[in-house]
Amino acid sequence: MRAFVFPGQGAQTIGMGRDLAEAYPSAKAVFDQVDEALGEKLSDLIWEGEQETLTLTENAQPALMATSLAVMAALADEGVDVTAASYVAGHSLGEYSALAASGALSIADTARLLRTRGLAMQKAVPVGVGAMAALLGLDFDGASAVAAEAAQGQVCQAANDNDPGQVVVSGHKEAVERALDIAKEKGAKRAMLLPVSAPFHCALMEPAAHVMAEALAGVTIQAPKVPVVVNVRAEAVAEPDAIRSLLVEQITGSVRWRESVAYMGAQGVSEIWEVGAGKALSGMIRRIDKEISTRALSAPADIPAAALSLAAGEERKYR
Repeated sequence: MRAFVFPGQGAQTIGMGRDLAEAYPSAKAVFDQVDEALGEKLSDLIWEGEQETLTLTENAQPALMATSLAVMAALADEGVDVTAASYVAGHSLGEYSALAASGALSIADTARLLRTRGLAMQKAVPVGVGAMAALLGLDFDGASAVAAEAAQGQVCQAANDNDPGQVVVSGHKEAVERALDIAKEKGAKRAMLLPVSAPFHCALMEPAAHVMAEALAGVTIQAPKVPVVVNVRAEAVAEPDAIRSLLVEQITGSVRWRESVAYMGAQGVSEIWEVGAGKALSGMIRRIDKEISTRALSAPADIPAAALSLAAGEERKYR
């Protein structure tokens, strides 16, 4: 059994998807759709712009989605569609990519939603007020206890449960800085501030959640062709109204990635394809469940190789 997963913010690099767009017209068409939906040439920024500008939240989010969906378009040209997976999932903004890949959202709506999401998340908290930090060597319960102790009347939450030894906390800058010291006292191997522009996935993002509730109310969400394992529940969801409400909840809720991968493994998933920029999720998956094999797809050569592996697996199954 197979799952497709989609990366979140941090995977963006200048030039991502360009070779794919040159090799597959259908991939180029995805970037064109995103450009048209946003009313600007985001593809020029992705391929020829400055990393600092691409990393701005309102740019990185639709750009990463476009790159992931371009890979899906190339896979479709090789005879592989989303139904080759039993589940799809994405890390934070990657959940939107998963929904678009599964047919629950159109690419144009997804691009506009992610632009709105990025702007809303950035505006929710004044620059310098919030922070995020990675705690390495503590599990989720340990990191949650650190966050609770560090809060002292401010916001400090375990925001990303990435893998058994990597949890990210988010909240007020002073509280997150306190968490660094407390985590080290509690046995963390490393505790470090992250270079992010806002404290994502914590209660400080409540203003952004209201913006997204309004934005999501105005789009059509179809039942996905493949169940989506959602961040805030770490289980499969396929009902459109539930998807809509959970996307709002995701803004302030924890990304339960470790549990999401464990859920898919428990359902029988033995192979996960990371679709889009980077290989960060593949590393996390291997640390979560060594029995699950991973394959990262981003370059043109990755696409026919993946299709061939799928065909070979089907042939073995029916021998």
